[in-house]
Amino acid sequence: MKLLIRGGSVAAGHAAQRGYADILQDRLRPRGIEVINRSRFQQTSFDGIGTFSEDIDPFRPELLLLHFGVDDAFACVYRSEFQENLVQMVRLARERFNPALFLATCHTFDHPEDMASVDIFYRSLRIVSQDLHCHLIPVHTYWASYLSEHQLTSAQLVGSDTRYPNARGHEVIAEAIGLWLENHLEKSGWLALSDEA
Repeated sequence: MKLLIRGGSVAAGHAAQRGYADILQDRLRPRGIEVINRSRFQQTSFDGIGTFSEDIDPFRPELLLLHFGVDDAFACVYRSEFQENLVQMVRLARERFNPALFLATCHTFDHPEDMASVDIFYRSLRIVSQDLHCHLIPVHTYWASYLSEHQLTSAQLVGSDTRYPNARGHEVIAEAIGLWLENHLEKSGWLALSDEA
C-alpha cells in the first residue's frame, strides 16, 4: 500500500533535518505502507493542480494526503481559489484511481495575525472535507493540545521563520497524522490484515 503526500514547504520538511514524512515512513513501513513524498518548498495548491499528472497520477496511491494551506496563506492565494484547487485535486484523484483521501491542517501560530491568516485556510480544508467526504486531519488541534500538555509555545516547535516547524515540531505533526491514518486503516480492516500477514 502506498501513501502519497503532496503539499508545500511543511510537507516537504523545509528547514528540518527530518520532516514528518520521513518520520511517518519509519512508523508505517513495518505495517506494509510505503510513504512517497512529492511535496516541495513554497508550493501552493496551484502547483498541486499544475503537477498532478506528474506528482500524483503515476503513483496511483491507495492513500493520498493533500497538505496545502500555509504557503497558500502567505502567498496571498484567495481562499476561494484554494478551495477550488482542493476540489479539483480531490475530483481528479477519485476519477483516476479513487484513493482514500486525507486533508490536513498544520501548526498554530503565536502571533494572532498569522494565526488568523492560516485559520481561514484551515476552515476551507474543513469545508472541502465535509462537502466531498474526505478525511480531515486537524493537526492544529493536536498541536495546540501538545503545547498545553507540555506547557510550550508554538515558537518552541518552529524555526526562526515561524512558517516552518523544527525537528520537534515535525515529530508532533507526524504523531498527529500517524494516529489518524492508523485509525482509518484499522477501521477499514486493512491494518489488521497487514499485521496478521
